[in-house]
Amino acid sequence: MPESEDPAALARRLAARDETLWPPENVSRNRLGWLDAPREMERRSKMLRSFAGAVDQDTVVLLGMGGSSLGPAVLAAVRDALGEWAGRRFVVCDTTDPQTVAGLPLEDAFILVSSKSGTTLEPNVLFDYARSRVKDPARYAIVTDPATPLEEMANELGVRHVFTNRPDIGGRYSVLSYFGLVPAALAGYDVAELCGRALDSDRVAAAELGVSMGRAALEGRDKVTIKVTDQLAAFGLWVEQLIAESTGKKGRGCVPVPTTEDEPGDDRFGIDVTVQSAHELGGEFFRFETAVALAGHALDIDPFDEPNVAESKENTSRVLASLPLPATTVAPAASAFGWLSEQVRPGDYVSVQAYLPFGRDLSLEALRRRIRDANGGLAVTAGYGPRFLHSTGQLHKGGPDSVIALQVIAPGPTAEVPIPHKGYDFATLIAAQAIGDRRSLADHGRRVLTVATEDLDEIS
Repeated sequence: MPESEDPAALARRLAARDETLWPPENVSRNRLGWLDAPREMERRSKMLRSFAGAVDQDTVVLLGMGGSSLGPAVLAAVRDALGEWAGRRFVVCDTTDPQTVAGLPLEDAFILVSSKSGTTLEPNVLFDYARSRVKDPARYAIVTDPATPLEEMANELGVRHVFTNRPDIGGRYSVLSYFGLVPAALAGYDVAELCGRALDSDRVAAAELGVSMGRAALEGRDKVTIKVTDQLAAFGLWVEQLIAESTGKKGRGCVPVPTTEDEPGDDRFGIDVTVQSAHELGGEFFRFETAVALAGHALDIDPFDEPNVAESKENTSRVLASLPLPATTVAPAASAFGWLSEQVRPGDYVSVQAYLPFGRDLSLEALRRRIRDANGGLAVTAGYGPRFLHSTGQLHKGGPDSVIALQVIAPGPTAEVPIPHKGYDFATLIAAQAIGDRRSLADHGRRVLTVATEDLDEIS
């Protein structure tokens, strides 16, 4: 095997921060801080334990979007699913759905606001909304990069703590930095143990996984079936955004399909993920970060940029700048399966994009399986909007032209929740995000159908 393909050699080159692993003009020079994060954060674990122990509230609400919030969501959900309850409720809000926002238990919570750039619309409007309900700055902490507008605002407000992350870590690679480990400490994890598991992970085996995954995609097996146990179902959310946003570029990419069932197929590449304790997630996080970085090498793409993510954001801004909202062409929910069957070609996959209130996970998974089974085992993914706009949305636009998008929007506002200092409310914002993303998909020639229903069982 040539050295360029040898997993051990690739692992050494990655550890040495060899920028030539990826195409010229890649952004790795400013994105490889995640390699150092477990060791650095292990040294800061006592400080994080002390910070978390001084928080009096029994509920923590994290306001964020994208990779900075999915890691904490996984840590909280898996801990609870495995029965490792640590005595503190942890709620992640990475949506603009008004019903979900209105239902946040803010009055009795400690509130953590997480945003790498400090300029992302969703965490900023959620922070504004939270401050309209909870005035005490001591009930807030911030995680952001240095010198962001969010850091400046937090210091002006006098919040309890501002954690400034090293800036050379992208959002989807940030789970073992402050973005993931401040929430982990608040959720009752031993941060030193999480980091130790990451440091002990087999980097050569991870490199081999990444190269195999990338090669498989080039050979036509680009649907990465990530089989997890029921208790690990939430882990699929994190690894899905890592793979999709990192690899979906230049018309190539790996399409992650999280599942708790066997899903064979000629276009599938299978990965099994199992853990016995929640702290083992530290090793799994680092394993997949390494693997996906080197899958980028095999695919000859830059796994650290996200060239198409901004498109839907810009379209949303244009929609909001010309209110009222434009009319949306909506198909009957009962027509969706017929439309899908007409669209499906060999090698395609369906992306179900639900701009609905949180709490529909079981119904969304049931819909995913119904579409899969009705189309001969077709690869189907499903997730909430606008969450996916900051992650898997990169794959939908920049990856292969094999996506069929099924947008599901609410037939009307799910609640009336104003956004302070804005000329629109949360219902208008999430509607504009759906419209903006549909326009972005259309601009790339993608196939998309929009249906309006709050009852996913109506889609047939």
